[in-house]
Amino acid sequence: MKLPAQEKTLLNLIDSCLREGDEIEVDGLGSFELKNERVVFHPTDRPIVFLAYAREDRAEAKKLYDALHEAGFEPWMDEEKLLPGQNWPRAIERAIELSDFFLICFSSRSVVKRGYFHAELRYALDVASFVPLEEIFLVPIRLSECDIPVQIARRTQYLDFFPDWDAGLRALILMLKGEVAQRQKKRLKFS
Repeated sequence: MKLPAQEKTLLNLIDSCLREGDEIEVDGLGSFELKNERVVFHPTDRPIVFLAYAREDRAEAKKLYDALHEAGFEPWMDEEKLLPGQNWPRAIERAIELSDFFLICFSSRSVVKRGYFHAELRYALDVASFVPLEEIFLVPIRLSECDIPVQIARRTQYLDFFPDWDAGLRALILMLKGEVAQRQKKRLKFS
C-alpha cells in the first residue's frame, strides 16, 4: 500500500524520534514505541480526567493531578499538557471533549475570580449535555469552604477535600473507578 507524502513524512518523523530515544505520546489517545524495528501504537486505556482550577489553586490541582495519575487515570492539566506555541483555547476545548470526567476544583478564590476557569466550566456544561444522563461527567470538588454556583449545585453533588484531603481523594478515586467499571459493564452488555 502506498502512503500519501504527508503520512509518510509523519511516520518517518515518529520513527526518527523513537530511534533517538524520545517518547511519543498522543495526548489522551496513546503512545508509540519502537518494537523489533517497527513503529507500534499503543492506545491508552486510562480514563481521561480534566482538571479545571484557578491559578491560585495550582498547587492543590497539581497534587490531585499526581494522585490521579498514580491511581491509574490520565489526568489533564493545562500546565502539564499544553505545548509551547499550541493554540491553547482549542487544545483545552478538545481535552474537555475527549475527557471521561471533568473535575471542577472550587475554592474561595475560584468562585469569585473572573477568568478562563469559568469559561472552561461553561464549555464543560455544554459538553455534559451530550453525555448520557446516567453517567457521571461533572465532578465538583471543594478545596476550601465556598459556595458552589447555583447552576452546578442544583444538579450535581459535590465532594469536599477539606478538612481531610486524603478522605476526599479516596472518595473521589473510589467513585471514578466505580463509574469506569459501570461504563465498561454497560458497553460489554450492548456489544
